[in-house]
Amino acid sequence: MRNLFLCFFALLLMSCGAAVAIDYDKKADFSSYKTYAFYPTIDSGLNDLDDNRIMKAVDSVLAQRPNFKKTEDPQLLINFFAKEYLSNSRNTIGIGVGGGGGNVGVGVSGGIAIGGKEVNQTLTIDFIDAQTDQLVWQAVVDGSFKERATPAQKESYYYTVISKALKKFPPKEN
Repeated sequence: MRNLFLCFFALLLMSCGAAVAIDYDKKADFSSYKTYAFYPTIDSGLNDLDDNRIMKAVDSVLAQRPNFKKTEDPQLLINFFAKEYLSNSRNTIGIGVGGGGGNVGVGVSGGIAIGGKEVNQTLTIDFIDAQTDQLVWQAVVDGSFKERATPAQKESYYYTVISKALKKFPPKEN
């Protein structure tokens, strides 16, 4: 019974968070890429603070890759952009009233949203071959964070999302 509970809890944790979709050029030789830099002009649709948070998170994750470093003369250029929209939090408190007698029952219930609005974001990260100017790898990440998130919460959100996105970079050869 305990193992069943642990499996259920693990599945619940894995279902939370960002959803990641990866695509890449199967003809690209990812073993030859050793250096990267950010695209000179990034028009992400975000503010400069969030742009810097994303770049810092990408640098942090890619710094953990052996033999892969940031340079002025890169083999890969990284670009990113985001689409955002606001929605009400999916967390609610339920309130209900009911009554009845005999074999008849009547009830009325409703939900009150709590937690404020959320920013739903689709972040796209592109890796472009600097020589050919061709897209070779792309991650699209769907996630959300509180509308009034603190700078530390946003930094944590971007690090988590980018870690998930770059987990499968470079792709394993078949």
